[in-house]
Amino acid sequence: MSAQEFPDFRWPEGRRLALSLVVNVEEGAEASIADGDKYPESVDELGIAIRKPIRNFPNEGNYRYGINAGAPRVFALLEERGMQATFTACAQALERAPALTARMVAGGHEACSHGYRWAFQYHMDEAAERAYIRKAVESIERTTGTRPYGWLSRYLTTANTRRLLAEEGFRYTMDDFSHDRPFWDREQPRPLVVVPYALDSNDMKFWTDPAFSPDAWARYAIDTFDWLYEEGGSAPRMMSLGVHLRIIGRPGRIGALKRFLDHVAGRDDVWVTTRLAIADHFARAVPRAAA
Repeated sequence: MSAQEFPDFRWPEGRRLALSLVVNVEEGAEASIADGDKYPESVDELGIAIRKPIRNFPNEGNYRYGINAGAPRVFALLEERGMQATFTACAQALERAPALTARMVAGGHEACSHGYRWAFQYHMDEAAERAYIRKAVESIERTTGTRPYGWLSRYLTTANTRRLLAEEGFRYTMDDFSHDRPFWDREQPRPLVVVPYALDSNDMKFWTDPAFSPDAWARYAIDTFDWLYEEGGSAPRMMSLGVHLRIIGRPGRIGALKRFLDHVAGRDDVWVTTRLAIADHFARAVPRAAA
């Protein structure tokens, strides 16, 4: 994609940067023998992937921690600063955590679909993937009162995913890591905005690299913000910061998120908003026909 295909535009009120805070809600939707899966969830803080049909009770507890203790801490930080986030939520997770779902809705946060369960789609044929997408939409609309308009897969997608999302009424996808600004997917017959996500600033580093410290994560996030903020003076830029309830919500890590949010809160020319708001603003500022 050439530079000419990334037209210039401005954020509302001339703000320099759009910041998307992404809270992943996967707890209760991970793989589990109790839910009929062949193996228990392989993503574990200790890095222990069990390939036997037995329940991993300790890791189930790791995930429950996100709902029981992590979520209240994350919500408190957002509420204290009046910041809205996009909750990339597995539909089944919201079904099983009604108090969390109610607090998310009451706080004006966006529910973006992270699938029905925290599961891969790459093996699905078109019919199965469409059914999976529809099941997630129906569930999230039932639990939150509003259908989701954004989608985030569990990393691996199919050649059909974006077309199916557009056909099923989605306005944007997060399944992209190719830029620091939104753009149109030109290959789809129906309009679909790409709002790129970021893996490098994600708190999953704490699980994939046990030596990674909260101080290092906070410093990296702040450095990312500062660089994009400077670039935002001459080009449209957005930043994504992704966190997980069971990871950042731990007592030894939550302070790192607080330091980042406090750093951001001092800038009145930063648009802290949902990904849907970013996608819709871009679609109005850069109509697809003119892009």
